[in-house]
Amino acid sequence: MRAVRLPAARRTRLLRLLLVLSFCLLALYPWLYTNYLTTVLTQWLPDTSTAFVILAFTVMGLGLNFVVGYAGLLDLGYVAFFAAGAYVAGWLASQQFANVGSVVFGGTVLPGTPGIHLSPWLVLLFAAVFSATLGVLIGVPTLRLRGDYLAIVTLGFGAIIPQFVRNGDNLGGFNLTNGSFGMNGIDGLGFGVAVHHAIPVLPANFLNELDSRWYYWMALAMVVFTIGSSLLLRDSRLGRAWIAIREDEDAAAAMGVPLMRTKTLAYMIGAFFGGAAGCLITLQGGATSPEAFSLQVSIFVLCMVILGGIGNVWGVTLGGLLLTYVNYQGLFAAGHTFNSTFGTNIDVSKYSYLIYGVLIVLFMLVRPEGLIPSARRQAERHEEDEEEPVTVEGSPP
Repeated sequence: MRAVRLPAARRTRLLRLLLVLSFCLLALYPWLYTNYLTTVLTQWLPDTSTAFVILAFTVMGLGLNFVVGYAGLLDLGYVAFFAAGAYVAGWLASQQFANVGSVVFGGTVLPGTPGIHLSPWLVLLFAAVFSATLGVLIGVPTLRLRGDYLAIVTLGFGAIIPQFVRNGDNLGGFNLTNGSFGMNGIDGLGFGVAVHHAIPVLPANFLNELDSRWYYWMALAMVVFTIGSSLLLRDSRLGRAWIAIREDEDAAAAMGVPLMRTKTLAYMIGAFFGGAAGCLITLQGGATSPEAFSLQVSIFVLCMVILGGIGNVWGVTLGGLLLTYVNYQGLFAAGHTFNSTFGTNIDVSKYSYLIYGVLIVLFMLVRPEGLIPSARRQAERHEEDEEEPVTVEGSPP
């Protein structure tokens, strides 16, 4: 029986319908999990707190896709922007700077609380802008390099940031980062007391809720915003310039593309979303520490982009969701199911990196172009596979 291929217009409408239905189901997930899904597959389905982390890391993957997927710049220090967003949350929404007295402006704490406590929505914006600025400061001196050299330099910046925050408790007698202890008691997201009194359904502080569904919805909204921004920028003049640089930097320069400015914009926008995700995770967790900003985070986010499909927004989204799920829920659920079935007592956490690494290797061998590759990369891959081998005269075919 011959398969019937739908017309392009109908396929587009069908895909859009599936996307709308998918996001509707994701929006209803906290309600579905609480009322229906806790009785089935309990070990395999993440609760709303874990689902929040999955969505927040997906935002980071989409942010890195601007740098690696669109502009073709290998960045191994993306964790620096995650750390920047996290520490801005600590500076502007905690008692870290209690020596300045009490500065409360639209925060979710009571007036008179020591320290700086700005509105969490302003903190989120400041964290993203601060990270974007840091991206420009890092990008201007480093983006003149290419390939492996750029990867080594960004790796160096990724290693510098955790050491800086670890030793930033005595900068000329000033405690900026609280050193290895990190920052605790960071304010959570919320709509504030005034908004809560006017609209009771909107909580003054999300941390006062019985679960983390408001954080989940905030992370989902950020994913939607990041996807929308990625699609708009991809099809813009700037996006076409990024793709031109990724394909052939010299040819792009010959065609009049300003290399430094274009690459710096990719780095800045990627840093913007990385800082926003780092701030959001910190506001939800209420604390931050230098141990959370290791090189493994950068590699983990880079794996989302590569395994999902470099340059493809939907592929990176799917890669981020799946990899973060496997890391935070899937492996431990599989271990619990295995122990329950065979009566064993294996601690999967001891072998999580081994299992995770094997899965990545197998996936790259089976589907190296990613889950949902971009059309350009998929075509290039098939062209490479179809090329005939070159034989030297006198050698066997």
